[in-house]
Amino acid sequence: MNTHAAPASGGRPAALSRRRLLQLGAAATALAAGSQLLHPSPAWADGFDSMRTTWVQLLTGSGFDATADPYRTALATLGSSASSAQSSMAPTTGSLWPDLPIGTVSANVTSSYSRLRTMALAYVQPGTGLTGSGALATAIATGLDWLCANAYAVTTTTYNNWWDWQIGAPQRLLDTCALVYPQLTTTQIASYCAAVDHFVPASLVSSYTGTSTGANRLDLCQVLALRGVLGKSASSLTTAQQALSPVFLDVLTGDGLYADGSFIQHTYFPYQGGYGEVLLGDLSKLLALLAGTSWAVTDPNVQNVYTAVTDNFAPFLYNGLMMDGESGRGISRGVQTSDPLGVLQSDHTRGHTVLGHILRLATVGGASAAQSAAWKSLVKGSIQRDYYLPYLSDQKVDIPELARAQALLDDATVQPAPEATGSRIFSMDRAVHRRPGWAAQLSTCSARTAFYETGNGENLHGWHTNSGMLYWYGDSYGDGQYADDFWPTVDPYQLPGTTVSTLPLADAAGGAWGATRPTATWAGGATDGTYAVAGQDVQGLLSTLTGKKSWFFLDDSVYCLGAGISCTDSHGVQTTVDNRNLGTGNSQVFTVDGTVQPTTLGGTFTGSRYMAISGMGAWVFPGGATVNAKRVASTAAWSGINTGASTAPVTRNYISMWFDHGTDPVDATYEYQLMPGATAATAAARAAAPNVTVLANTAAAQAISCPSLNLTMANFFAAGTAGPITASGPCSVLLTETGGTMNVVISDPTRQGSTVQVTLARTGYASATAASGVTLLSASGQVVLLAETGGTHGAGRTITLSTAGTAPAPATAVQLAATASTYVRNGSYANTNYGNTATMTVKNDNRTGSGYARESLLAFDLSGVGGTVSRAVLWVYGTVADSGGTQTTLQAFAVAAGWSESAVTWNSAPALGTALGTGTAYNAADWIALDVTGAVAAAQAAGTVALAVFEPLGAAGLAVNLNTRLNTANPPRLEVVTR
Repeated sequence: MNTHAAPASGGRPAALSRRRLLQLGAAATALAAGSQLLHPSPAWADGFDSMRTTWVQLLTGSGFDATADPYRTALATLGSSASSAQSSMAPTTGSLWPDLPIGTVSANVTSSYSRLRTMALAYVQPGTGLTGSGALATAIATGLDWLCANAYAVTTTTYNNWWDWQIGAPQRLLDTCALVYPQLTTTQIASYCAAVDHFVPASLVSSYTGTSTGANRLDLCQVLALRGVLGKSASSLTTAQQALSPVFLDVLTGDGLYADGSFIQHTYFPYQGGYGEVLLGDLSKLLALLAGTSWAVTDPNVQNVYTAVTDNFAPFLYNGLMMDGESGRGISRGVQTSDPLGVLQSDHTRGHTVLGHILRLATVGGASAAQSAAWKSLVKGSIQRDYYLPYLSDQKVDIPELARAQALLDDATVQPAPEATGSRIFSMDRAVHRRPGWAAQLSTCSARTAFYETGNGENLHGWHTNSGMLYWYGDSYGDGQYADDFWPTVDPYQLPGTTVSTLPLADAAGGAWGATRPTATWAGGATDGTYAVAGQDVQGLLSTLTGKKSWFFLDDSVYCLGAGISCTDSHGVQTTVDNRNLGTGNSQVFTVDGTVQPTTLGGTFTGSRYMAISGMGAWVFPGGATVNAKRVASTAAWSGINTGASTAPVTRNYISMWFDHGTDPVDATYEYQLMPGATAATAAARAAAPNVTVLANTAAAQAISCPSLNLTMANFFAAGTAGPITASGPCSVLLTETGGTMNVVISDPTRQGSTVQVTLARTGYASATAASGVTLLSASGQVVLLAETGGTHGAGRTITLSTAGTAPAPATAVQLAATASTYVRNGSYANTNYGNTATMTVKNDNRTGSGYARESLLAFDLSGVGGTVSRAVLWVYGTVADSGGTQTTLQAFAVAAGWSESAVTWNSAPALGTALGTGTAYNAADWIALDVTGAVAAAQAAGTVALAVFEPLGAAGLAVNLNTRLNTANPPRLEVVTR
């Protein structure tokens, strides 16, 4: 059956008949008791119409009482917004709305469609005062036709921002069409679909590159899928479904999900709270749309996204909020001038959106029952705990999500999950520490991530947000710290935890989209899952500032050290201990060393032992320190940091505390202990009886011990010794000792080395009971460990030692340089020698004589290796260099020695012998470890071992470029352990 209305003159739908209006009125009456949709019965529909019904259901919700709050108020607000949009719509030559001129600002096209979408929602939803309004339906159709003819037409040349043309405008256009589909003609639908095809061709998702990655890729897939539904195009749906798969794969560089739970967008920015939220939202809706159809998502790798909900998103959710360190430039949006409701965007509204997506994922049926149940418990607990901005009162939460959340809250079979505890160090230069009663999140940056994100006139003063900013939250306090107009009113040179030069910076200094990044690689740390040590080799944005910073995450506190702080900017340098937002009031009591300070505070405290703010927390300065503090009222507007935000001034009160390192300091240091939720009395007790001993605080090493927790932790920025720990190179070390066992975690935050040797001045340990990538070299007199950190992307390697058992014979680790390294190639190149090159290539195309197969050959001198070989690892450094994919498996093989680097060819190369260890190469240069113990042990007596690096036999792989011995950066090496 043709469900389209008969066309009227001019191609617009005929005015609604009296019978249709009566039908709509009856429907609206029925909606008083529960939600319904103004669309044809599914019994009338074909497969595409059924999918459209599903989409409309996602947009409008179900199972709610339109006469009860929060729905009654939300629906009335929706109706008011739609009425305002309808009454102000005035089609002219240059605009559909006077305040949204078309022609130079692409965002005005998206905003115009957004208003039509609002009008369409008010038309189909109950209780809006406009439900089924014929005049509103006519206005919507008029607007769609005007935009299709004048703004979003097949003849339009794009301008300004690509996102509006490919994502913003088409998504809102298609939503609007889905909502009012019965009132549109086939000609109109075809015209709108043709416009979408013009701006969003299938070729946009033909490769996983450029702007077609991560969350943007899912946005594009949503456009293609819904265009397929409305235009009844199977090919468009197929394109959308197949284009989803690259998003499900873990990545090592660029945009997407990482194996450790990181999520990156725009190449350099951690983004769970922004683009990550979009990814979850799009995917959950697409899974629902495609379920039960021939386009249902069956790719098993979608499980990676499900896993990411727990590993990637949940750690950054706290009491319903999404921690701001994961939201990029989104932190600056506040109250947008384009928002007719003027709702303040914050970490809580962003958290609520993420929670809504997780709950939708839990109900669409793609994940396992156990995962879905866990997600529901997570969401329920988070909603119940958000005391600062209750979920059901959040105007940014749409009606379908309100209804789904209310049903969850009413479901007695779902038990709310408590806030999780634990520590995580992420490869995206972020750390999260969660303890009973509080949580903290650390934002750093390195050569892998940017100082901050700015672009599109947003986040103009975010310069120092990744220079060690330490966010923290309490279970029943402090959750409005960043939500209560913090970002426009806070001093951007005094962000909590940061060390910065006060060199004046211009709006958007450093350039948009991560144009300026640090060159330092040291950012990260080590964690045992309960406690953590994190650090940063900090550099200044457009500044000569350098320094080393460390954070030690304990049970009730974070211990903070800084050293080597130097600068030649001719401006002051400061480390901000904290900068607490007191809100619009100013009643909090500020205590310094037992003395309550006046509300007009401003000055320097010499020899201060502690400071405390009532209802918030305390800061302890062991041994006394010179600390500056002030109490100020700061007035600003959101427009000062975001050109699209409100110009209305807001005022917030602050207490800030900082160390003044002076102008152009040399090797300045600092030390303090943050105690979330602590009172002045608790801080006084801690100052009198410290629980931490600082073992080192220099530019080379920073380390502490906490005897009450049996903890010793250290960051080494260079080889050296700190307390009982000696490291052969840069690394983080965390060790806990209890009950006759010692657990040691070692990582390389620089991600530059292949191995690091760590020596612990500990006696009594005899054996290793568990190890992952760590070899116990000796337990005699002291513990000597060799950690294989290459290729771990900064993750920790763990070993557990015991006082029981029999100690192994002492071992020696030696690292050998290659004496020869080259590659050979088959086919027409079979007699060509490739010696004297800086790179060698590997590829198995599984074809004989193709000319594309390449093997790499290496030789090592073993004459100086004594003892019995217990482990040997070939370390090669390289990257996938193939348009066919992003990761592949390398395998080592034993080969006969005797070939010459300067003469060997494919035809003269030794045959591949015993297959040895494998490793994974990615499209980002890194170390790859290949276990060659058997070959080295067998060749030890001969004094030379020859090895080949290829790919597993019988399966086609990808081309990988590896460094040869002639490469000055990261040449191949052989690590041999003998006993």
